[in-house]
Amino acid sequence: MNNIVILPIILPIVFAMIMVIFRDKVTLHRILSLIAIISVFIVTIILIFQIKAEGIQSIQLGGWEAPFGVSMVADMFAALLVLVTSIIGFCCLLYAFHSIGEQREKYYFYPLFLVLITGVNGSFFTGDIFNLFVCFEVMLVASYVLISLGGTRVQLRESIKYILINIISSFLFLVAIAYLYAITGTLNYAHLSVRIAEVGQDGLMTTVAILFLIVFSLKAGLFLFFWLPGSYSAPPTAISAIFAALLTKVGMYAIIRVFTLIFYHEVQITHLLIGILAGITMTLGAIGAVAYRDIYKVMTYNVVIGVGFILAGVATYTTVGMTGSIYYFIHDMVIKALIFLLGGTVIHLTGTSKLDEMNGLIRLHPQLGWMFFIAALSLSGIPPLSGFLGKIFITEGTFTAGYYWLGAFGLISSLFVLYSIMKVFMSVFWGYTDLTLEEEKGTTKGLMLPISVLTFLTIALGIGTEGIHEYVDMAVEGLMNPLYYIEAVLGNGK
Repeated sequence: MNNIVILPIILPIVFAMIMVIFRDKVTLHRILSLIAIISVFIVTIILIFQIKAEGIQSIQLGGWEAPFGVSMVADMFAALLVLVTSIIGFCCLLYAFHSIGEQREKYYFYPLFLVLITGVNGSFFTGDIFNLFVCFEVMLVASYVLISLGGTRVQLRESIKYILINIISSFLFLVAIAYLYAITGTLNYAHLSVRIAEVGQDGLMTTVAILFLIVFSLKAGLFLFFWLPGSYSAPPTAISAIFAALLTKVGMYAIIRVFTLIFYHEVQITHLLIGILAGITMTLGAIGAVAYRDIYKVMTYNVVIGVGFILAGVATYTTVGMTGSIYYFIHDMVIKALIFLLGGTVIHLTGTSKLDEMNGLIRLHPQLGWMFFIAALSLSGIPPLSGFLGKIFITEGTFTAGYYWLGAFGLISSLFVLYSIMKVFMSVFWGYTDLTLEEEKGTTKGLMLPISVLTFLTIALGIGTEGIHEYVDMAVEGLMNPLYYIEAVLGNGK
């Protein structure tokens, strides 16, 4: 039992509750939110080294032994995601200090932000599928308020659609959980893995697996992404960035966890279906990204392409494919936050998201322009930036598994990504402009630091891959060998 596993979940919610008491103390809210995020970062670093030295860490809440109690489990995959979450949360908080507006700050923006982080971290660390539902709901309730905070017309319109879709998916989630419990008599991940391995994954169990895939696809934006472009472009930039970086990733994490630990016995059905959905998602996302001449639309459709690409590696169910998915997963969290912060800054300066109404911005803001260029290359998977290695491994995995068509979808979609994001760069930053600093709608004061941190990180993840490969390899080994997870939770005798 290791109590440190629960801290990345407990710390944000405790600080959020403290902040609620002091509603009008905006400065205090800023300080406490930063302390909370930095504390989670430090704790997760300690936890990662502990996992490296001792293996997967777990805690059984309430003193009940698994599988009867609620399990919290930290393997290397989940711990890496929580670490990246804390970094992105830190950068988005810094950006929000100078952009979110005092009115939103007074209406509990920072407590809601920390509640969302609590739900995300809880989803990564839970070892129980019903508790995954609870953590999803904690995250979603916070996102419901954040997406509508400010009450603009477009926010209210998109929030209604966003809430309705998530209510439907949550209902289906409960139905899937009920069927799973009726069949197996347990909801603990490790115990589910043992039970299904013992009795086999028959047709009924595969049907339940597909129901879970539908639920998680709705939340991840896999094929069923019709709600995503509008919802992620409606709120302020700091909120859009955290949504793009984290919310779809929780759905993808659930797919990876469930289909490597529980439903991995009929890969010719379940994983092939994931591959088909991933290929369609990449194709439709690529069409949307090149079709629009609006910064928000281009960015949100690139989020969709990233979902398909990550899950293409999962569909192969090979070591190399899974390695690529984890590399690209980490990259995608960082680069989506960065792209949304960059795009939001451009809109903040020009007052428009239409590409045809802006140009030549690099003459006034060269640092912003060149950081956008670096982000564009990284998003497209150009070496030596962070997106390259993940794409190489995922493509190799599709070829190894015989999914040549899926690898082709991935490579073609990468060209569309490059075209769409360079279209934004050329339209926004290249050419001449009559705009002066005095005529700009906003300022970059305070906004460049978080953007610079994420730009440095995407470069470091590409050039310094050697420094993290050991941890990624441990994460892949844990996903491809469910016995490690089972022994950490249930013990050797189970």
